[in-house]
Amino acid sequence: MIPFWFILITILWLGFFVLEGFDFGVGMLHRVIGRDEAGSRMAINTIGPLWDGNEVWLIVAAAAMFAAFPGWYATMFSGFYIALVLLLVALIVRGISFEYRGKRESPRWRRNWDRLMVAGSLLAPLLIGVALGDLLHGVPINASQEFTGSLLSLLQPYAIYTGITLTAICVLQGATFLALKTAGDVRDRAGRLSRRVAPVTAVAVLAFASWTHVTAGKGALLSPAEFAAVIGAVAATWFVHDRREGWAFTATTVTMAASVLSIFVGLYPRVMVSSTSPAFDLTVHNTASGSYALGVMTVVAVIALPFVLAYQAWSYYVFRRRLTASSPRPGPPAPARPGGRSRG
Repeated sequence: MIPFWFILITILWLGFFVLEGFDFGVGMLHRVIGRDEAGSRMAINTIGPLWDGNEVWLIVAAAAMFAAFPGWYATMFSGFYIALVLLLVALIVRGISFEYRGKRESPRWRRNWDRLMVAGSLLAPLLIGVALGDLLHGVPINASQEFTGSLLSLLQPYAIYTGITLTAICVLQGATFLALKTAGDVRDRAGRLSRRVAPVTAVAVLAFASWTHVTAGKGALLSPAEFAAVIGAVAATWFVHDRREGWAFTATTVTMAASVLSIFVGLYPRVMVSSTSPAFDLTVHNTASGSYALGVMTVVAVIALPFVLAYQAWSYYVFRRRLTASSPRPGPPAPARPGGRSRG
C-alpha cells in the first residue's frame, strides 16, 4: 500500500502542474499577448471554464499527503508555513481577479486586477517549485522529524532554480495553449512569443535535469524522467518553430510532467531529505499511516478517482473549441425570451 500511495501522490502533483501549468501561463501572458481588452478577454476565456477545476488537484494532493503520510505533511507544512501562506495569498488573489476584473468598465480597475492576476499566476508556480526543490535538495530536519531551519533555509540555489524552471515551462505551456485555442491576432502573437521562449526554456530544462540528477545522486546516466524532460523541451522548440500548435502544446505538457516526475523519482523512497543528517531523512516508511487506514483509503481512491478523471475529461471535451473575437463569453445560458425562445 505504501508505494501505491507515493505513486498516487506523485500522479496528483503531475496532474496539478500539467493542468494548472498552462493556466498559470495564460494568467501571466494574457496582457502581453492580448494587448487590448478584447484580446485579454479572449485569452482569459480560454481557461475560464477550467482553471478552478484544475486547482482542485493541488487540494487533493495535499489531502492525500495528510492522509497517507501524516509525518511528511506535518514536517513540510509546518516548516514551509510562511511560504505556504504566500502561496495561498497568490492563489486567492489570482482567483478573485478572474471574477472581479469585469465588474466595472473602468480601465484602471481592470488594469489593477490584471496586475494581480499576473502576480498570482507568477508567484504560485515559483513558490511550489521552490518547495519541491527543497524536498530533494534537503532542509534542516532533526531526529524528531521537526524542521529546525527558517525561511532563508528554503531559499537554496537548486530550489530557486527549480521554481524558475517550472515557471518558465508554465510560460511556454501557456503560450502554446493560447496559440492552440485562439484565432486571429492573439493566435499570431502567442505563436511568436512561443518561438522566442521555447529555446530559452529548453536550455533551462536541460540544466534543471542535469542538476536534479546530480542532487538525487542516482547513477551516472539521466533517469528516464529527466531524459524525457529534455527531449520534450527540445521537441517543443522544434514544433513551435514549425507552427505545429497541437504537437507543441503536447511537447510542453510532456516537459512539465517529466520535470515534476524527475523530482519524485529522485526522492523515492524518501519524501523529504534532511540536510542535517541522512539518518534523519523522512521516508515513505517512517511517515506513513497505519496499514488499515491505507487500505480503506485505497478502496475509496480506486472507486472515486476514475469518476473524477472522467468528469474532467468531459469538461475539456465540452470546451475544446478554438475561440475567436466573436466567441461568447463562457457562462450560464441566457434566459429565455417571452414565448419560450432563447436569446443564445
